[in-house]
Amino acid sequence: MINEKKPLGQKAYGSIPHLPYSRLGTGDHSCEQGQADIALKRTRDRKDLVIVQEKLDGSNCTVAKINGQIIALGRSGYVAETSPYEQHKYFAKWVEKEKARFDKLLNEGERVCGEWLLQAHGTRYDLKHEPFVPFDIMVKYDRMTYHNFLLKVLPLGFTIPRLLSIGYSFPLDKALALIRESGHGAIDEVEGAIWRIERDGKVDFLTKFVKQDKVDGKYLPEQNGGETYWNVEPLTIL
Repeated sequence: MINEKKPLGQKAYGSIPHLPYSRLGTGDHSCEQGQADIALKRTRDRKDLVIVQEKLDGSNCTVAKINGQIIALGRSGYVAETSPYEQHKYFAKWVEKEKARFDKLLNEGERVCGEWLLQAHGTRYDLKHEPFVPFDIMVKYDRMTYHNFLLKVLPLGFTIPRLLSIGYSFPLDKALALIRESGHGAIDEVEGAIWRIERDGKVDFLTKFVKQDKVDGKYLPEQNGGETYWNVEPLTIL
């Protein structure tokens, strides 16, 4: 029986540890030094694969298939339409509109996690694609490899985070140089990048870097005096 409030019985998506010198927010934690070295300096051997992507700044949201049902969720795992925030209610409506596409994408028990960019948080976007950008397909706590993820999402027309590098370790300075210009129409500076490390055909760990001057949620009404900034007018996506 599905828990109507929290269908997965867990969070939809956890936190990603930070690289050294990344800006830590409340409740954030750093990765191990050995992991940072693999991501930035040198892979262990040919079994390691390092994928680096532009980090997006929106609301982490999920679509899950549970008992054949397509369900829109917030990051904490609660049903999106029950959220007190308008952006999540719009997410639930958009997922309902796109239900057939998500039904094709997901097998039973899978969930696709991504960034919902409808509303500006700390970065404004001039989006040229739909506001949901998937970055992971998961079952429980296990992530699909990048290659298999691409095979699932790309044929269905989803836009994924811009790829900065794939192959070996990728230094921070090179990543920062590449994100001077966004692949997603960021009007403000891109906040950082994500490193995904796979080993021997499985996802080993993720880590990220966020610039020190990044201000979380500065465009959210609860932080700016009440004004809402939409990257896309909500009614145009429904």
